[in-house]
Amino acid sequence: MFPLIVFLAVLALGVAGWFAARAKAWSLYAGRGTLHSMPGHHGWHMALAIVIPGLLFWIVWSGISPALVETAVLADPAAAKLSTFDIEREAVLAEARALASSPDAGAFNPLASELAGPTRDAQMRYGLIGALLTALFAFAGGVYGYTSVRAAFPARSRLERAVMAALLLASLVAILTTVGIIASLVFESALFFSYVSPLDFLTGLHWSPPQGNPPNLGERFGAVPLFWGTFYIGAIIAMVVAIPLGLMSAIYLTQYAKASTRRWVKPVLEILAGIPTVVYGYFAALTVAPMVRDFAAMLGKDNPSTESALAAGLVMGVMIIPFVSSMADDSIAAVPQAMRDGSLAMGATPSETIKKVMLPAALPGIVAGVMLAISRAIGETMIVVMAAGATARLSADPFDSMTTVTYQIVQLLTGDQEFDSPKTLSAFALGLILFIVTLILNIVALRVVKRFREAYE
Repeated sequence: MFPLIVFLAVLALGVAGWFAARAKAWSLYAGRGTLHSMPGHHGWHMALAIVIPGLLFWIVWSGISPALVETAVLADPAAAKLSTFDIEREAVLAEARALASSPDAGAFNPLASELAGPTRDAQMRYGLIGALLTALFAFAGGVYGYTSVRAAFPARSRLERAVMAALLLASLVAILTTVGIIASLVFESALFFSYVSPLDFLTGLHWSPPQGNPPNLGERFGAVPLFWGTFYIGAIIAMVVAIPLGLMSAIYLTQYAKASTRRWVKPVLEILAGIPTVVYGYFAALTVAPMVRDFAAMLGKDNPSTESALAAGLVMGVMIIPFVSSMADDSIAAVPQAMRDGSLAMGATPSETIKKVMLPAALPGIVAGVMLAISRAIGETMIVVMAAGATARLSADPFDSMTTVTYQIVQLLTGDQEFDSPKTLSAFALGLILFIVTLILNIVALRVVKRFREAYE
């Protein structure tokens, strides 16, 4: 609650500074051309001069104050009873901090109850010190902003530079996040490959991660069955469903459907994209999987299971139909009407026009939609968990249970696991391979789109 009060107080000071600087700028206005910048620019300049230093200092203080609070608590006489073991001492201090925030909560450790009071006092003391220093920084910024309000002061230029810096920071957040993800994957994968050879991992046919670090680890971490299951379910079965249905629905909606039909069919079709994947998983497990099992039994398969690659792939294909349909719909609709009219004027039938003119011209968008759908499918987890099973199997039979990379990542990183064991680290290696595959798909899609866009521009 205390950080929220400080945040709101700094914003209130910024609002007050905006009005003060704007009023002073209006008082300097003596006719057209007398002010370098508009009064509103001066107001925003002063508001930023107050808010930015104050919030930056409060963020820094929030990172420093916990260490100061802990030092003050350890100086209390009651802290002499703390254990010398780091884990036990940190557990007691964490409980004391929880009790300081919620005095009515029950205490597991009596010593934590004794330290709750000193912790609360230290938090309050350093919180007030931080609030006062934050107010001081904000006030200093306000003084600078108010004294800068002059007729010749370039407040607009300063404000534009601040906006550009904010936009640059926003773009850097995405870039740095991507770099951080890649760095963490590469680092943890390197630790895994120090136990298991990359060749054994990428070419092995047996996946059975053991506990601990037994000999012959490479024979237990063959990831080919996982890659095959991911490709078979997400890029073959699902695409066999999604591409024809999505493309044909787009052709119908753009070329044949009436405007009244399109108005309600297209939104209904796109609702599929908003359904949570866990709902698709329930549908796959409770409806589609039993139907697939009965169909397999009808074909004479012995002891068919409700967990199968076909059940998961069918539902996954239905889930990604909107990705293919929407991109194809937009791409076909964007083809110039002159191309369609010219084809029809030359004597081509509507179906020939669609096949020979509309679809080739719209191919970049269609390919982009298909690649987006494939990337979405190979990253799906819940449908696989509930319908495909957990068996790492290298099989082309769609009625067999299979597993995927994403399901194994979830299984390896949940529960009570040793974080530095080869079994747990293998999840990062799987994630790295999945990231590389998705990146390659995106690169291929961009090259295809670029090639055909140049051909039809």
